[in-house]
Amino acid sequence: MYFKATFIQRVIRCCRLFFCPLFLILFSPLAVFLILYTNLHLDGSFEQLFETIHQDGLFSVLEIAWFPYFFGSETAWKILGIYAVFELVLMKYLPGKTFLGPTTPAGNIPIYKANGPLAYAITLITFVMTSFYFNLFSPTLLYDHFAEILGALNFFSFCLCIFLLIKGRLYPTDTDSGSSGHLIFDFYWGAELYPRILGWDVKMFTNCRAAMMGWPLLIISFAAKQHEVYGINDSMIVAVALQLIYISKFFYWETGYLGSLDIMHDRAGYYICWGVLVWLPGIYTSPTFYLVNHPVHLGIWLSAIILSLGSISIAINYWADRQRQNVRTRRGDCKIWGKPPVLTLARYTTEKGEKKENLLLASGWWGISRHFHYIPEICAAFFWSVPALFTHFLPYFYLVFLTILLIERAFRDDRRCSLKYGDDWQQYCQHVPYKIIPYVI
Repeated sequence: MYFKATFIQRVIRCCRLFFCPLFLILFSPLAVFLILYTNLHLDGSFEQLFETIHQDGLFSVLEIAWFPYFFGSETAWKILGIYAVFELVLMKYLPGKTFLGPTTPAGNIPIYKANGPLAYAITLITFVMTSFYFNLFSPTLLYDHFAEILGALNFFSFCLCIFLLIKGRLYPTDTDSGSSGHLIFDFYWGAELYPRILGWDVKMFTNCRAAMMGWPLLIISFAAKQHEVYGINDSMIVAVALQLIYISKFFYWETGYLGSLDIMHDRAGYYICWGVLVWLPGIYTSPTFYLVNHPVHLGIWLSAIILSLGSISIAINYWADRQRQNVRTRRGDCKIWGKPPVLTLARYTTEKGEKKENLLLASGWWGISRHFHYIPEICAAFFWSVPALFTHFLPYFYLVFLTILLIERAFRDDRRCSLKYGDDWQQYCQHVPYKIIPYVI
C-alpha cells in the first residue's frame, strides 16, 4: 500500500511539474490562433473548424492559421515597439503617489507608482486623437494587422519568459525567487515573484500597462472596422461600452489589483506573462472580434437591458472589492452595509518566522461567499458577449474559460489560505461556508 501511494504521488507530482505545464505551453498558442482563424475564415463556427481539421489535417490548418504570422510582420513589430515605449514612458514618468504592495513571504515590499488612471486616460485620448482626428493612421489598423500582432506577441512572450527564467536564476531582483529544480515548470511558473528590469516592474507592465491598456485599443479598432464595412451596430456599441466600463474600473482600482492573487502569488513566467500578452488580447477580445463581421441589431430596449445589467455587474464587482479593501486599510474601523463588519482575525507566520495577522471579512458581499466577487465578474463577461446572440458558440468561449479559471482560482486560493492561516481559516469558513455560489459551490 505504501509503494502504491508513493507511486501515485510521484505520478501526480510529475504531471504537475512537467506534463501539465508542457501541455499548456504547447496547446495554448494553438488555441489562440485557431480561434482567430475560426473568426476570420470560418464564420465563427467551431463545427466548420473541426470539419476542416478532419478533412485537411491540423498541420494544413496551421499553415494558414498560424505559420504565416509566426514571427509577426514589420508593421506589427513597429506597432508593438511604439506602444511599448509609450507605455513604459507613461509608467515611469507620469506623476503618481508611491504605493506599497503587500509584504511578500520573504519579507520584501514591492513599490509602485500609482498613476494608472492617468496613463489610461492619456493612452485612450492619444489613440482616438491620432487615428480618428489627425488621421496619422487608420483606426482599423489594429484589426487589419491583428493576426500579425498576435504572432509577434507570441514570439516576444516566449523570448521574454526565457529571459526571465535566466534572470531569475542568475540575477534575481530580490529574495522572492528560486527554482523548483524542474526546467519546464520554472519556465511555466517563473523564477521571480517581482522581477524588475532597469527599474520597471515586469508584472505591472505586462499585466496592467501592456495587456489591460491594449484591450480597449483593440476593441475600439474592432468597432471602427465594423463601422467601415457595415456601419456601427448597437450590439457592438453595447459590447464595447461594457468592456470600456470594466477596464476603466480596473485602472481606477489598479492599486487594489496589485494586491490580488495574480500579483501577490503567481510568479512572472509563462503562466502570467504569456497569458496576459497573448491569451488576453487573443481570447478576451474574441466576442467583440466576432461581432465585426456578424452585426446584430438588438433594438433600443434589449440594448438598454443588457447595458444596464452589465453595468450593475461591474459596479457590484467593484463594490465587493472595495468593501474588503476598506476593511483592511482601516483595520476594521468602518461599516459594511451600515453595520460593523464581521471579522475573523487570521494569524500566520512568514518564512522569516515573523508573526503577522490579517482581517478576513465575513459580512457584506463577503458574507455571501468567500469569493463572491467572481460572480459579478462572470456576469459582466456574459453581458458583453451576449450581444452576439446564440448563432455560434465562439463568442462564449471566453466566458467558459473565465468561469473555469475563476473556479480553479477559488479552490487554489482556499488551499493557500488554509495552509497559511490554519485553524483561523477553518473558523472563517464556518462564518462563510460557500466558496463562490451559495448552496452550489
